[in-house]
Amino acid sequence: MLNLEQLAVDYNQQEPTDIIRLALEKFSTTAISFSGAEDVVLIDMAIRIDPEISVFCLDTGRLHSETYKFIEQVRQHYKIVIDVLSPDSAAVQKMVKEKGLFSFYQDGHHECCGIRKVLPLKRKLATLTAWITGQRKDQSPDTRATIPVLEQDSVFSSTAHRLIKFNPLANWSSAKVWEYIRQNDVPYNPLHARGYRSIGCEPCTRVIIPNQHEREGRWWWEEATQKECGLHAPTPQAGADNVLR
Repeated sequence: MLNLEQLAVDYNQQEPTDIIRLALEKFSTTAISFSGAEDVVLIDMAIRIDPEISVFCLDTGRLHSETYKFIEQVRQHYKIVIDVLSPDSAAVQKMVKEKGLFSFYQDGHHECCGIRKVLPLKRKLATLTAWITGQRKDQSPDTRATIPVLEQDSVFSSTAHRLIKFNPLANWSSAKVWEYIRQNDVPYNPLHARGYRSIGCEPCTRVIIPNQHEREGRWWWEEATQKECGLHAPTPQAGADNVLR
């Protein structure tokens, strides 16, 4: 029996590699969710532990061309298989037919993200016992400031399927991520060099100006407290559900 709350305390100040090793040793089906610079850092660390590490990413159909090339660059650089997840075409077609290609500017991004990102991710996570993400506390003071290094996933767990989420870089700063990238020759999306700090779908991502927080370039027309797409949620309260049997 693993007590997740206690493990989160015990590993809170551990190195990300120790947290990744814990995930790989304790959970038989674990995969890294790959999209941004932080996630490639995780791949770079994990592949030194297990060269056969599972990696997946979400292809929403609306990514920058640079991002598609970046996915292929990472695949070739690490010689890994990347499971590229696509949304249900019928659901996308129905939404676009009824609301057009840019309805999120009027009624919010959650419906589009739900179809293009959340549902494909849900299908993938149903096959896993744990997943590893690149979330950091300093990515968003409004939505991520309290994320632990590991937790029971409060979005995708169910009574029948408990899913554990590892956030090995939770305590790292953006500066530390980029220090690691430079020191270890880790590939990164070329859009970062053009002023993009947090990169998502092309219509919903823009360059930020000096002194803006990195997440301000995402869904910039919405309130700061809404800058999540449904893949992550606030940490659940401590209690019996944090004990994994």
